[in-house]
Amino acid sequence: MGSSHRETPPASEPPAATDTVASPLEADRPGKLLAEARARMRRLGMALRTEQAYVGWIRRFILANGKRHPCGMGALEVEAFLTHLAMQGRVAASTQNQALSALLFLYREVLGVELPWMEEIRRAKRPKRLPVVLAREEVQALLDELDGIHWLMASLLYGTGMRLMECVRLRVKDVDFGRGEITVRQSKGAKDRRTMLPARLRDPLRAQLRETQRIHQRDLAAGFGEVWLPDALERKYVGAAREWGWQYVFPARRRSVDPRSGVVRRHHHEESLLQRAVKSAVRRAGIAKPATCHTLRHSFATHLLEDGYDLRTIQELLGHKDVATTQVYTHVLNRGGHGVRSPLDR
Repeated sequence: MGSSHRETPPASEPPAATDTVASPLEADRPGKLLAEARARMRRLGMALRTEQAYVGWIRRFILANGKRHPCGMGALEVEAFLTHLAMQGRVAASTQNQALSALLFLYREVLGVELPWMEEIRRAKRPKRLPVVLAREEVQALLDELDGIHWLMASLLYGTGMRLMECVRLRVKDVDFGRGEITVRQSKGAKDRRTMLPARLRDPLRAQLRETQRIHQRDLAAGFGEVWLPDALERKYVGAAREWGWQYVFPARRRSVDPRSGVVRRHHHEESLLQRAVKSAVRRAGIAKPATCHTLRHSFATHLLEDGYDLRTIQELLGHKDVATTQVYTHVLNRGGHGVRSPLDR
């Protein structure tokens, strides 16, 4: 997983702290506990985004309970906190489950306790919704409203089925023009996979790599030129962070300070810039659907099904663990409800 250089706060605030006055010892504990949680997550090699989210939830849980130490709390407090998020905070089920994961991590990995009530807390059920899918004409209209690097990145999302973060974290060495394929590293579930390199994007991608190489050469000349690598790789391949093959295909406009190590590096292109560009393009193209960057991945899968490719092949290209996840696209084929032909059309 890549490292992030900014913090995204959780979706809602926790319940207000109680009127109980914490002792000086109790008041000092949350800071120490959060530092222990950070250290544990870094030893486990967890992504910075996960660290930021988990620490945020742990802090809010402690403050919501008058700065009491988690060892003195249990299922009652955890369930009350999650209920508040659902009822007052109106957060999505996925956000509620993220908060629960953070608290279970706190008890199991940081405090080292495994209590019976942990297994009894049920995760919120995520509603089953069909994905938003664009027609081919709508995809073309969206892409026509983009240009430059955002056109290329959006075209890759649709042309390869990559997720947003898989695209922005793409490394030079993982683009194989000879074989016409792209290797997606450390995707969801920490798995690698391969997908196709669209023929129409070969020349634009080569032009992007030439520009990326110019940026890298300037950074090297200025005494920089490093990119982020996972700790294990950084130790195993000393100096690899400066090598051309490890550079991001879509580098950030400016160098930045890594929040963990303090090293000045050039990170990947900010994903929010692409998200805003796609949202604006959807509006200008007059598309009424709530389309996002991920919609292009859904459209990729659905259009492959329309072209007659089998579910197993599409499952591998998307990197789904279970073919049941891929089967959702059979319900959004461009042939009406469930692919059934209406008797009116006869």
